[in-house]
Amino acid sequence: MTNSAPSTAGAILDDFDSRPGSATSLVRTVLGAYVRPLGGWFAIADFVVWMDALGVPPESTRIAVTRLKKKGVVESGNREGRTGYRITGQADAMFARGDGRIFGFRRMADGDPFRLISFTIPETQRAARHQLRRRLTGIGCGTVSPGLWIAPEYLADEAAAVVQALELSQYVTTFVASEIAAPATLRESAELWWDLAGIADRHRAFLEAFDGGSAARNSRDAFVTFVPLLDEWRVIPYVDPGLPPSMTPEDWPGTRAVATFETARERYFDLSMEWVAF
Repeated sequence: MTNSAPSTAGAILDDFDSRPGSATSLVRTVLGAYVRPLGGWFAIADFVVWMDALGVPPESTRIAVTRLKKKGVVESGNREGRTGYRITGQADAMFARGDGRIFGFRRMADGDPFRLISFTIPETQRAARHQLRRRLTGIGCGTVSPGLWIAPEYLADEAAAVVQALELSQYVTTFVASEIAAPATLRESAELWWDLAGIADRHRAFLEAFDGGSAARNSRDAFVTFVPLLDEWRVIPYVDPGLPPSMTPEDWPGTRAVATFETARERYFDLSMEWVAF
């Protein structure tokens, strides 16, 4: 394998590791939310201007773009004498999948089915086993036991994609479950299987940072307001599986966080796109 042709596991999955608020994460957010709908190509000079508005210095922007090029997210593509890049086909598919999560948060209703994921991976493939557990956690799966994981049924395709990308299909069996009989209550079990406290903290941090924003004065202000909010939010729908009310606390902050994001999207996104598209 050459460096110019990253594997699916590397280019697609690793890109989610960028820390929200970092230059690389902000660049990725702008690529997915703004560049992709406008055709997938951007002039580096324009991109520097957009990122400068977010407080990212030009050199940091160029380094972040280079880093994403190495991961196979963008590739060089000059146009009409202008130096630029285009989103790769592989990354375009990644962004398309992400749109469903980020802009269409899903939550189970009580009684909806779960997907159980069972695996036994040889010790000789310990690294792959570690990656599988890490990736399943990253898309919102919970851990019933070391070899048995659980997720809402609507995450089944994403879990299967992770297994396939890591080439572990021969070790994995999945089941659909409509009922759960656990020693504890559903809420107590959910707290054991998922890091609900950590997920709740992420929702609260998002609310503290972005709740109650005011209307933007112009399209540039809308961009500067919405991109950091989107950059912080886009991770949450991956760590929060959208468990039903019977499995989350009655004061679950995720409900208000989802509403806050939707309000901000309606208020800022279309207006901010006008500044980028100009």
